[in-house]
Amino acid sequence: MTGFAIVASGVGVKKGGKTILDGLDFTVKAGTITGLIGPSGSGKTTLMRSIVGVQATSSGDLRVLEQKAGSKKLRRSIGYVTQSPAVYTDLTVLQNLLYFGNLVRANHKKIDHVIEQVQLVDQRDQLVESLSGGQKARVSLAIALVGDPELFVLDEPTVGLDPVLRNELWGMFKDLAKDGKTLLISSHVMDEAERCKNLLLLRDGKLLWNDSRELLLEHTRKDTVGDAFIAMIKKGDE
Repeated sequence: MTGFAIVASGVGVKKGGKTILDGLDFTVKAGTITGLIGPSGSGKTTLMRSIVGVQATSSGDLRVLEQKAGSKKLRRSIGYVTQSPAVYTDLTVLQNLLYFGNLVRANHKKIDHVIEQVQLVDQRDQLVESLSGGQKARVSLAIALVGDPELFVLDEPTVGLDPVLRNELWGMFKDLAKDGKTLLISSHVMDEAERCKNLLLLRDGKLLWNDSRELLLEHTRKDTVGDAFIAMIKKGDE
């Protein structure tokens, strides 16, 4: 490994003649939590879809775990959690995990461990449609976990969740990083960015920053990521 889970060089995406991503150059270090931060419409979801290989890029080179994005070799190496829970609501928590676990050849011991990991032991035999929004989000995360991927791509995983559950999920994310997993987590909420060691700041399809949070605050002479983001925008508009 090169030490980078993702390497992008001049990556662009155009849809219907409109530029969604404009020549992005960045790296994501392996074994870290990187926040992909930007307002709605900045291109975050398009970038994540490009990384997991479900969105074709129009230009540039995008490498994921040393493979070209979209390579068949990456199918079991990436866990992708979309904004809307991608689960079967007419099945129980356990049935969902058995189904998706079978696709990645996960055994029952692994499935039981994942259910404990996302704290859904008491809900394992409940239909997903009867769960709360936060519980459904945890089922989606469990499905990503069951394949034991190297890279997690999480699109707004904590949106709409209460503060307690958000803290629990971030604790889980940190544990995954400690185990050597790489996490790319998108959010439009600036206080989420304060939890990330590294940041990608995206606005209107262009990258404003790709480095540590600490260096961003030092570079802009600001105390919060929100203020630093605004400072970077102003600098770009000069």
